[in-house]
Amino acid sequence: MFDLKVINSVLNQLESDRGIPREKALDAIEQALASAYKKEYGKYGQVIRANFNQEAGTVSFQQIKEAVDGSTVQLPEEDSADSDLDRFDSERHILLDDAKKIKGNAELGDEIAFPLEDKDDYGRISTQTAKQVIIQKIREAEKVSVYDEFAEKKGQIVNGTVQRFERGNLYIDLGRATGLMPYKEQIPGERFRQGERIRALLLDVDESSRGIFLKLSRSTADFLRRLFEMEAPEVASGVVELKKIAREAGSRSKIAVHSDDEYIDPVGACVGQRGVRVTTVMSALGNEKIDIIEWSDNTEIFIEKALSPAEVMRVELDEEKHEAHAYVMSDQQSLAIGKGGQNARLAAKLTGWTIDIRSLDNGDGDESEIAVDPDGEIEETEEDVATDAPEASQAEAVNESAEQQEVQDTETNDEDADESDKEAVAETPKDDPVEEPEDESESEEVKAEEEEDADDADADESKEV
Repeated sequence: MFDLKVINSVLNQLESDRGIPREKALDAIEQALASAYKKEYGKYGQVIRANFNQEAGTVSFQQIKEAVDGSTVQLPEEDSADSDLDRFDSERHILLDDAKKIKGNAELGDEIAFPLEDKDDYGRISTQTAKQVIIQKIREAEKVSVYDEFAEKKGQIVNGTVQRFERGNLYIDLGRATGLMPYKEQIPGERFRQGERIRALLLDVDESSRGIFLKLSRSTADFLRRLFEMEAPEVASGVVELKKIAREAGSRSKIAVHSDDEYIDPVGACVGQRGVRVTTVMSALGNEKIDIIEWSDNTEIFIEKALSPAEVMRVELDEEKHEAHAYVMSDQQSLAIGKGGQNARLAAKLTGWTIDIRSLDNGDGDESEIAVDPDGEIEETEEDVATDAPEASQAEAVNESAEQQEVQDTETNDEDADESDKEAVAETPKDDPVEEPEDESESEEVKAEEEEDADDADADESKEV
């Protein structure tokens, strides 16, 4: 006898906490009891089945045998080493003629049940075997339940908590399972801390021997689409349709929207009042820039809008080459191309056309061309190659003239310096004009003193006489 109150409580808890159906939990208990009975009282080769009575709390055991004949198994009297059939085992097989005696309408492959004596006393080994069987069956049932739960959420946004970051891969705790976000599915430059809440798109659900594999992504265009469905009810209901999305994760995205209802503005529905809706989506993507344009059946108009915020003068289509030539003013060319060609690259992805951006010069009417294909590669056209040679030769001529001018300026400067040096030498006097008067005055003073001495000597001589 089993305590039905305890068993019912365990079954309800497994169903609510782990999502394991009540029937699968009961099946696990019955298989565990049958394994314990076979371990304790059964024989090798027996197939024992247990039936649990949920109302009385009792268990009955049965031995199951399969109805066979000489075409399905190798009978003892027909023992042959060359036969590929299984040998007859009395513990698992019963001849069809004997089976019909028990069950009149028995056929090949039918199971015949033989009641066994009920036992309540089990040893330690049998109990341990039953425990292992229950744990294994519960894990298998939980694995199936988790797979079914997340298989329904495939392609939708799931919420989780950052668990760890290992070898470039981000592991996210989703509650009943752990999701993996590879490095290429992450937004470049985005970093998360352990325990931080995160939202991601469930890309794939795979079942393996190690468990359930959940692949997540934040860099796909579908993730951006799902975010707008969460923020804009018009998008979720299908009134506003996101026709095409071109995205470079972490940097910029372009979205083409359309609505069949003429009273609804598709762009305004996605932007929201004062940009509340699009700002919320941008915050969820790490402040990624989002351009929202209105989709058009007219390819020329659609390409003009795709190149926004640049103003396109006109668009010419080449249906054979699937190319579009967009003409902009010279001051709008850099805006049309974008930083690193990003704006033109996203426009090409959004429209699916190879776009040639040509700048119109106001003065001479010359054109310069840059081509971007839908794959985002910048192509160099034949016109560019043809115009590169004269431009290069002209640049070389300018450089040569500049070098000649520098040489002439240098020679002129050297000649001017020489002339200035000569003038400076010519202006410099050979003798010091200041020193000559000093020498003359000194000689005159010496002569005057000599004359005075001579006069004094004459005077003395005259006195003596």
